[in-house]
Amino acid sequence: MTEPAGDTYDYVIVGSGAAGAIVAARLSEDPNVSVCVLEAGPPDSHPWLRLPAGFIKVIFNSKYAWQFSSEPTERTNDRRIPLPQGKTLGGSTSINGLVYNRGQREDFDGWAAMGNPGWSYDEVLPYFKRSEAFVDGGDPELRGHSGALKVTLPHWPHPVCEAFLQGAQALGMPRNADYNGTSQQGVGYFQRTIHKGWRMSTSAAFLRPAMHARNLHVVTNAQAQRVVLRGHQAAGVVYRQGGAMHVAHARREVIVCAGAINTPKLLQLSGIGDGEQLREFGIDTQVHLPGVGQHLKDHFSIRLVARVKNAVTINELARVPRLWGQAFDWLRGKPNILSLSPSVVHWFWQSQSGLSRPDLQGVFSPASYREGYVGMLDVFPGMTCGVWQHRPKSEGSVRIASANPAVDPIVQPNYLEDEDDRRTLIRGVLIARSLLLTEALAKFREAEVMPGEKVQSDDEILDFIQRYGVSSYHLNGTARMGPASDSQAVVDAQLRVHGVQNLRVVDASVMPEITSANTCAATMMIGEKGAELIRSAR
Repeated sequence: MTEPAGDTYDYVIVGSGAAGAIVAARLSEDPNVSVCVLEAGPPDSHPWLRLPAGFIKVIFNSKYAWQFSSEPTERTNDRRIPLPQGKTLGGSTSINGLVYNRGQREDFDGWAAMGNPGWSYDEVLPYFKRSEAFVDGGDPELRGHSGALKVTLPHWPHPVCEAFLQGAQALGMPRNADYNGTSQQGVGYFQRTIHKGWRMSTSAAFLRPAMHARNLHVVTNAQAQRVVLRGHQAAGVVYRQGGAMHVAHARREVIVCAGAINTPKLLQLSGIGDGEQLREFGIDTQVHLPGVGQHLKDHFSIRLVARVKNAVTINELARVPRLWGQAFDWLRGKPNILSLSPSVVHWFWQSQSGLSRPDLQGVFSPASYREGYVGMLDVFPGMTCGVWQHRPKSEGSVRIASANPAVDPIVQPNYLEDEDDRRTLIRGVLIARSLLLTEALAKFREAEVMPGEKVQSDDEILDFIQRYGVSSYHLNGTARMGPASDSQAVVDAQLRVHGVQNLRVVDASVMPEITSANTCAATMMIGEKGAELIRSAR
């Protein structure tokens, strides 16, 4: 197939998100190489992309986020679950919930044990530290303090949050000042990528500062169509911009950082994937890799809502005239809701006795969202306690629906397919309910709104989960890392695509197993480590 003429670079990167922006910035530190970044979305110049509270305005806006959704199943009450993914400079770090959560030591040790040398906790820790500047202390052996990404605590005192923390401690959950330190277990305030009232996306922290260098070329509104292959060697990327087709040629490597949905889609469109599936769409198989698009995992979350009394919650603060006061506080650098992450308090706990580490993550905020769905605040004073399972067994897939790159792929996470996942999340709901019913919260608790006190049996709770559960937007695993002996592995421990020269994947899709955490921090670590692997290969 003939490609249109185009410019040539040493490296062509597809995607500027949690990993891609970091890879671009690190590679461009070498003035002797040229780097091109292809971003399908527009620049991240809109104020809603910079203001933390602006996530509500952009996460379901097709201009700044891919509006993917899951296929309906019985376990989601035949609903399609929205799966928005960032489509602007910074990717999902420009639209997400801003939580900074690395995961547990055992997660990464498990990656290494699956045949991926170099990915144990001790080996990836330096890359976590390299990115971050944790403003609020932390053990310097475990936390970074000089990186570009500012990580902070909220410092937003609220009586309902403090009562929740007291109640959780009364139930036996220890207060944990740094869940990214020696132990994740316990309860406390979330660490966020927010600094001085502004969102710290990977674009703001890494990409935009690097764009001052002459050797970094960033192309926005440029949707990748396929990777150019010369035999089994990647040589560039064909992309569409402004209705015209272009190509960015790569002298050294093509690096795909498009995320857990768009990365397998691009590989499949390029003839890299399951040959039988590709033939259905008339795509010639260049490299038969049946694992492409498989092993999709995500955290399926459910939220309980209670009506609040004797306190003003975010629900009221977000409406005028109180909102004007919050905006004035933001301008003065005072605590305010505009510079909050949607989840304020965390709790990490075991769903049952006998477990050696938390298998549940919970969130709490003095705010409530209609029908348990983030984005629409209730009109009454409310509080929300949500929960998801850290390490679900259910897994699904991403596969193209057409040879036309403009057509969305078919995304099927198979939420709650595994019976253990259903049992674990039921227990999680019971724990979340007990946290809302503590003595410390009694002063502020008026009544449970969702699911309501009538929902008591396991079957009733499961029905509630299936009706109202949503994605946590932590999709991963669709270009899984593993040795060549693993027939389902897509990349090796150097993040090189099996069977293709000069082609790597560097994003959440390479995770061999889902982390016990929000996946953004680990994806940034993958970007840091991936950049070093690329540079050391020269």
